[in-house]
Amino acid sequence: MIKDGKFYKKKEGMKRMSKKILVTGCNGQLGRAINKEYAESDVTFINTDVAEGEGVTALDITKIEQVLSLVRAEQPEVIINCAAHTNVDACEKQWDAAYRINALGPRNLSIAAEAVGAKMIHVSTDYVFDGTKKEPYKPDDRPNPINNYGITKYEGEEAVRSLCEKYYIARTSWLYGHHGKNFVETMLSLADKPEIKVVDDQTGCPTWTVELANGILKLLSKPYGTYHVCGSGSTTWYGFAKEIFSQAGMNVNLQPCTTEEFPRPAKRPAHSVMDNDKICRNWQAALRDYMELRNF
Repeated sequence: MIKDGKFYKKKEGMKRMSKKILVTGCNGQLGRAINKEYAESDVTFINTDVAEGEGVTALDITKIEQVLSLVRAEQPEVIINCAAHTNVDACEKQWDAAYRINALGPRNLSIAAEAVGAKMIHVSTDYVFDGTKKEPYKPDDRPNPINNYGITKYEGEEAVRSLCEKYYIARTSWLYGHHGKNFVETMLSLADKPEIKVVDDQTGCPTWTVELANGILKLLSKPYGTYHVCGSGSTTWYGFAKEIFSQAGMNVNLQPCTTEEFPRPAKRPAHSVMDNDKICRNWQAALRDYMELRNF
């Protein structure tokens, strides 16, 4: 479903959607997409973020007393945790903040979900894997994170599994959306540069926030557990950039480079492709819809 002449498939299972959903990190790319995509369903949102705003309740997920107080007062049927410290490089220097948000926060939300019998949906990442597997990672493959971001996100997963009976862990990757900073917008902003170099030896699955939002909805009709909710197919960052400029109709000087040529504080997995069991569409098709909406 897309308004104003654009098209999305009608969301399957919408009638089975629970009536009251608490969303953390509601002002982020995914939180906004969830609110928009579920807008026509019979859902009451309890939107939360670090700062209070219009229609937004302030919630520090790292403080168990705050989390329990709000969840007990609101009695949501589903909690969707979109809050995360997602700056991969910053996590290398900000271990305490990364751990509190990515590991302690999910722990607190899981305790609260269990206390009121709510379903817990926790959004995680492909970076829980080390990237050494040649085939796509399956949900039951053993994680082995190689940076602080991945380590803290995996700690969050483990907390959810151990503390909440009714849980879904939705691992996603290379996320972009219509709000906030992301790879698509970064590339488009560089289009007038004389040369753009992009890493061509890291492979993953680009995922549009709308696809992830609808994928999360699909999980509610599946057995509890861990799922990979990412774009179908895979590419490198260079391949992703090439497709972005192609769909935008831009002629740019795009050049591939190696990870060694573009050093970053945090080590990245070389091959974090995940098997998504057809939960989301092909990544190129999703990008095409994103680009059309972006220019609408």
